[in-house]
Amino acid sequence: MITYEEFKKVEVRAGKIISAEKIPDTDKLLKLSVDFGEVNPEGIEGVVAQSSKPRQIVSGIAIHFPDPSALVGRTCMFVTNLEPRVIKGHESNGMLFAVSGPDGGFSILEPNSTIQPGSQAT
Repeated sequence: MITYEEFKKVEVRAGKIISAEKIPDTDKLLKLSVDFGEVNPEGIEGVVAQSSKPRQIVSGIAIHFPDPSALVGRTCMFVTNLEPRVIKGHESNGMLFAVSGPDGGFSILEPNSTIQPGSQAT
């Protein structure tokens, strides 16, 4: 078991999947590009432009999504403060929340439609 103090360290945020593709030579892995509403400042001739900076997340859910494009546009919940991890040569910067049951049921955790990318669980 973990303590409540340890649990409070976990950062859970909503992220919108902007691309999804199967990682070649694997059965389970998908590479997701996820928008968390994070800002990427870029200096252009003294003017600061801001654009969304997506994160790459590797997830073992390919068997549940034979067509990875079905994930594009969906807002899901992710752990966003894990240290980066390299999986089959691809850096992952977070973890998708998903559940599976003993009967083979599977679901990704999706908030209602009013939740914006970057919203944090409280």
